[in-house]
Amino acid sequence: MVMVAESEDEAQEADYIDEMTSQNKSNQSMMFASSQAKLTIEQKNMPPIGTATGIFVVIIALLGLINGLDYTSPQSGLVRPDEFVYSMAQNAPDESANFQGHVYDHEGNGLNNSTVYVSWLENNVWNSSELNTDSEGYFEFENLDPGMVRVDIIVSRDGHRDVFSNRVLLSPPALFEPIGFTMIDFNVPSQGDFASQECSNGAEDCEIREIDRTPEQMDHPLMDPGAATLYTTVGIAFISLALTSMGFAIWAMKSGSIALLRTSAVLSFFTMGHYYSACLFGLVAFALTYSIKKPKVILE
Repeated sequence: MVMVAESEDEAQEADYIDEMTSQNKSNQSMMFASSQAKLTIEQKNMPPIGTATGIFVVIIALLGLINGLDYTSPQSGLVRPDEFVYSMAQNAPDESANFQGHVYDHEGNGLNNSTVYVSWLENNVWNSSELNTDSEGYFEFENLDPGMVRVDIIVSRDGHRDVFSNRVLLSPPALFEPIGFTMIDFNVPSQGDFASQECSNGAEDCEIREIDRTPEQMDHPLMDPGAATLYTTVGIAFISLALTSMGFAIWAMKSGSIALLRTSAVLSFFTMGHYYSACLFGLVAFALTYSIKKPKVILE
């Protein structure tokens, strides 16, 4: 009887050690209790409100695309290069524009010692600055105010003073540059063209003869070609952002990704759109993405 008791104790001790060291399966039966919990997963497809938001973002991107096409068409559209540059010049620092170029005659020869007279209206007062061209007809002004100015080229020849007038838009600083540069070359008409102009005092022959192009340049003043190129580059950037935003929106609707849809809404904001409509609608679309909740499917 003693030996049987010892055998039972040894067997229990062996079962305990084997169970702790995972060397043997427990001889005891296991019991389970249900916690009533259910496994759920999010639905993969985009819910209807998400699809509607995606379509809204595509419409916003289309507005941005139209805006970009407008910028890449300098001679037409709601906004033109001169208006774009002029609006930037209004907020530019004073004396942050340089103006340079050449003065040529009608045959393309540089006019030496011709006078370049720049004048602009500031606080209802006309300010002016002038200098003479060098032997190659080159001139350069520094520390002018960006914006609209009148440029008079005065050439003395054959006992006459010929004045060639133009309306010029001086470029403001761009991006991180502290100074805006405007380079324009002027081709002064021939003496015969000046002689055909009527004298201001009604005389048959006058000392000062003038050809004024400013009235016809009211809508489109002369401006630096580089500024027009920058304007077109901005348009290309708007088109790229609009197409990218549109692609993300379509991808989001197909994949059901709210993150992609939110990214698309942010990109549509920066496409600007006509009269900044895309900015407003882009913010609305971005806010709507936070209201999208995917339904959860219960796994039985």
